This record gives sequence, C-alpha cells and structure tokens, in this order.
Amino acid sequence: MGSFHGETLSRRLPATRLVAVADPAPGAAQRLAAELGADRAYTDAAQVWADPEIDAVVIAAPARFHAGLIVAAAQAGKHVFCEKPAALTLADADRAIDACRAAGVVLQAGFNRRFVPDWAAARTLLDTGQLGTPRLLRSVTRDPGGFDPARVAPGTIFLETLIHDFDTLRFLNPGAAAVEVFAVADALVESDWRDRGLLDTAVVTVRFDNGAVGTAEACFEASYGYDVRGEVLGSGGMATMGDGRRTGMVFSYAAGRMIETARSDQELFGDAYVAELAAFAAAVRTGAPPPVTGEDARAALAIALAAAESVRTGHPVRIEAK
Repeated sequence: MGSFHGETLSRRLPATRLVAVADPAPGAAQRLAAELGADRAYTDAAQVWADPEIDAVVIAAPARFHAGLIVAAAQAGKHVFCEKPAALTLADADRAIDACRAAGVVLQAGFNRRFVPDWAAARTLLDTGQLGTPRLLRSVTRDPGGFDPARVAPGTIFLETLIHDFDTLRFLNPGAAAVEVFAVADALVESDWRDRGLLDTAVVTVRFDNGAVGTAEACFEASYGYDVRGEVLGSGGMATMGDGRRTGMVFSYAAGRMIETARSDQELFGDAYVAELAAFAAAVRTGAPPPVTGEDARAALAIALAAAESVRTGHPVRIEAK
C-alpha cells in the first residue's frame, strides 16, 4: 500500500512532489525512491522529521506503529495522512489526535470507500434527504484469500478489515453515533487458526443512537474475487453500492454466464486511493478540514475494539460517548 501511495504522489497528482521514501528494511526505501524519482531514501523515520523540505507524510507502516509515527510527525510540524487503523487503542488514538491538534497540522485517516463514486453518491442522497432517515445499513468485505498467517494477528479482522466497514456504516448514517456492538466470529477459512486466536470470518451488528441498525460482515476468502458492497435502507428508499466487476461485460456461453471480478483492493479501488490523497493534499494546501478526520478514525476504532470484546465475552458491548 505504501508503494501504491508513493506512486500516486509521484505520478498521479501533479500538485504534489514525492521528496523522500522511508523504510527500515535494508534497501527497500532506496529501491522505491529510485523507481519513483524521489530525491531521498531514509531508513529512519527521524530523518523524515528533520527534513525541512517535507511538508506532509503518508504513513503506511504496520498498524502497531501508526500512533507513534503520527505523534512524531505532528511534533515535527508535518501534516499526516495515515492508513487505517490510526491506532490500536483509544488512548493512543487520543494521543495522536491531540498531538496533531496541538501542532496545528492536518490529520487524515485512510478510509478509501468514502471516495468511491457509489458510496459518495449514496451519501449525497442522504445529505439531500432523498433517502430519508437511515433504518438498516449493511457493509460487506470479502477478500480473495491468500493471507500469510505470519501477517495475521489476533484482532486483524476487526482492526484492519472490518474497520473499513465500521467507518462505512458511520459514513452512511451521518450524525449518528454507535452505542452498542454485538459480534460473532470464527476461523472458517483456516480452521487451525482457531487455536492461535486468529479469526477469519465475522458478522457484527452495530446499533446507533438514532435507532438505525448496521450489519458489517467480513471473510478472508472469497473464491470468486474481491467483493465489497454496501446498502442503506432509509425512509425514502434504498441505495446499494458495489458489485466487484472489473467491467460491465457478461460473457454468455455454452456452460452459462461469466463475469470478470476484481482480485485486489487496488484494482477495485485504485481511483479512490488516488482521490483520498488528492483530498489530503488539498487540505494541506488550503487549510480546510480533511474529509476523514482523526475523530472519524477513533470512532471506527471504538466499534472495532467493542466487536473484538463482544466475541471474547459472547455479549453485546456498549460504547461510551467520548
């Protein structure tokens, strides 16, 4: 993801310039910097903070480092775009938000679905009142599989996969706050993960303070491709989003019908990844609030942590207002 973001900053957004790439892995930063035409390659993030030519940073490190990197960037006066999740605890999320606020820098979280045309159009229907009051919401994420067990930690399905869906439910229920979460999850794709506490399939119900109920589901393996969809049932109608197709082409032949489906998030949401960085760059240039804030990241994290607790306890978990 970091490489894709670097390519976006270097080649897809004419108003930005990729100055440096940082990566502690030997040779990684040098290779990407050379490929993308960046001036500098660093192995220590402290070199980024000390570089006066850098106005803003994009953080795409492993999630456990996000909060610390946000705080360090803010203290160095750098604007921050951070991939999800922005932190792994609410205390760290608050620490990151407070650091950016104190430094007066932009903090934008990487929730790309807000920038996908289908999802943005549904939000417009909500903002204009055409969809009416949200009643039922649904968000689905099914990955095409092939996960490396070494890269899957306990809680990954909530903190790094479903956290997109939790933000989506909030995005499609504007102004409402989540108040209660109930979740069930298991290891159905890789049954041997169960003994290690790793979960690959989950369904989460989220109740909001305006009465709406949202359902988020995820599975780490869908044999047919990368599948991301959404739905809002409101008092004025229903909006559905996403179908996972590479194109609108349907091939009809003797054995039946075939459609081509996307096989990765970058294939399905490439334009949205570009759009979110364009929005971040605009916020840095103009001083306008970013479209996805640190508070948005914290709210999605609160749902994710409540979902994980619900699975552990087998009971619904209340979310206390901040």
